[in-house]
Amino acid sequence: MIEVNPLALSGVFEIKPPKFGDERGFFSETYNAQALAKAGIDLEFVQDNHSLSAARGVLRGLHYQLPPRAQDKLVRVVSGSILDVVVDIRRSSPTFGKWLALEVSATKWNQILVPKGFAHGFVTLEENTEVIYKVTDYYSPEHDRNIRFDDPSIGVDWPFEAAAIQLSDKDRKAPLLDGADIFP
Repeated sequence: MIEVNPLALSGVFEIKPPKFGDERGFFSETYNAQALAKAGIDLEFVQDNHSLSAARGVLRGLHYQLPPRAQDKLVRVVSGSILDVVVDIRRSSPTFGKWLALEVSATKWNQILVPKGFAHGFVTLEENTEVIYKVTDYYSPEHDRNIRFDDPSIGVDWPFEAAAIQLSDKDRKAPLLDGADIFP
């Protein structure tokens, strides 16, 4: 049976699918809409994304899409490990600007559900880390936004010094939370 555990920010969950192994290898049902709906998570995913990061310290984020194209994300790792970070970017939320981190890995075989209204990012903890995530809306360049990974007002405790982190140009130039276009 799939295990669904709430995390410190409302609506964010760690999900642990069962994994059955023997001498041949293993089998796991990594996603089951009915099982998640029974746990109160009733989402329709429309797109899967897959990334490979060759080095440790590759940081992707903090990303999100604005309404009406906002996305829920179900993130898992099939090779390696990440520190996954979620930031509440809903101005009206009592946890606005708060963050949480969860190690998601192929070894732990866990996932994280990131709801709409949260910025999401991760940093790779191992070489050749592959991340797969489902989203509830299609990518929309017009609604795509990001905020700085090292915004001091958020204060994420990343496991690498900023100088050791590999970023895309887009993420390097991201605005601070205070100046970003975010959720009401």
